[in-house]
Amino acid sequence: MPVKAARIAVVSALSFITYIVFSGSIQPYDLVTGVVVALVIGVLFANITVSEPWKVLNPARWFWLLRYAVRYFTIDETKAHIDVIKRILHPKTPVNPAIVKVPYEAVSDYTVASIANSITNTPGTVVVEVREDEKAFYVHWIDAKTIEPAEAKKEISLVFEEYSRKIFE
Repeated sequence: MPVKAARIAVVSALSFITYIVFSGSIQPYDLVTGVVVALVIGVLFANITVSEPWKVLNPARWFWLLRYAVRYFTIDETKAHIDVIKRILHPKTPVNPAIVKVPYEAVSDYTVASIANSITNTPGTVVVEVREDEKAFYVHWIDAKTIEPAEAKKEISLVFEEYSRKIFE
């Protein structure tokens, strides 16, 4: 299979899966609509979204993706939500907000985007800027335990980066 066809197939398959998951339906109309939409998306965006389509077929990447999703949604999100809820309910609302520099070592755009999304989706932290020239995120942190970049990375993004690199790089 030529690389262009493989790119189209990968983008189409991922688009179809996303369409079906978010529509929540496997009725014939939705399946046909999903296939048509996925093929159009695959043809239009394959060359700008996927450079190495064979990576998608690597079972190790899927393993790390599944492991990361389970960990993120059961451990990281839960701890962060509990922390923010405690701060909200505390009579003095104990916060120590700051914007901290968080360095990263990721190479691919997908890895950087994944890390930034993981940080932002976690309650209490928001990526306000990504500086590719510095290889750093600037993160608003509701309770800054440190402003030292290396320490902030350990507290905020190290786990996200480790998993994202195993998945995307």
